[in-house]
Amino acid sequence: RKARDLLIITEGFVTYGGLARRDLETLAVGLLEALDEKYLEYRINQVRFLGDRLVEKDVPILLPTGGHAIYLDAKRFAPHIPPEQFPGQSIACEIYIQGGVRTVEIGSLMFGKDGDGQRELRPPFELVRLAIPRRVYTNNHLQYVADVVGEVYRNRDKLRGMKITYQTQFLRHFTAHLEYI
Repeated sequence: RKARDLLIITEGFVTYGGLARRDLETLAVGLLEALDEKYLEYRINQVRFLGDRLVEKDVPILLPTGGHAIYLDAKRFAPHIPPEQFPGQSIACEIYIQGGVRTVEIGSLMFGKDGDGQRELRPPFELVRLAIPRRVYTNNHLQYVADVVGEVYRNRDKLRGMKITYQTQFLRHFTAHLEYI
């Protein structure tokens, strides 16, 4: 188990394997698209669309929106959950439970340990990232995401803090086990 946990640092998850040719071709297409100004405008507008829908629902996000993701401000979203109880992770879990939307916590769980995994830290932000993969979603999909996040926000007082029941020394956010308090 220790070797598998350390493998994440250098090779990624044990399930990743090597990159297939089709994966390398997909990377090449992505690099070419990143140079196309019309495509970039489309991507930025797609992210802005989701951000605008969330702002309409009073969901606290970081502004201005960017080119690949929306960041929920977990401190303002769930101020009743202290950082040591992982508010971002609680929000991310509830969004998945309510709508099957995958997000990622960027806060106390991801950055709450120092480089050697020994000392607890207080990161400056508590965020939840809603990354938008390229060439996948329509505005209807993004409206669904906004509706799910909006519903979780409307019921935010029901969100509970979490505690870690298992963690690795390094990059704990990938393999940690948590439960609600």
